[in-house]
Amino acid sequence: MILPGTAERDWYSRQARFWGIGQAGQERLRTGRVLVVGCGALGSAAVDLLARSGVGRVAIVDRDFVELSNPQRQLLFNEADAAAGAPRAVAAAEAVRRIDSEVDAGPPRQ
Repeated sequence: MILPGTAERDWYSRQARFWGIGQAGQERLRTGRVLVVGCGALGSAAVDLLARSGVGRVAIVDRDFVELSNPQRQLLFNEADAAAGAPRAVAAAEAVRRIDSEVDAGPPRQ
């Protein structure tokens, strides 16, 4: 979702200015696809950063549920996720949509 009054490229403008990425690299990220297996402490941080970097598709696999002990160390989850006993992959995908609605996150597809 592009915020009102901003150019489409503004969201990633600082990143695209980095010589190692540039506009071409940002476009490659936008069309890229990543599979993250496990949304524990490391996996949830990876999913968060991939979404913030603009990777176009983040497929998420995790068979566990959010527990009250998770949000303290797993970036994508909160108390409401734990109270609901949400599947971690589902809660992670919802968190990605809140970070950047343009990133396609969820279970792997064929």
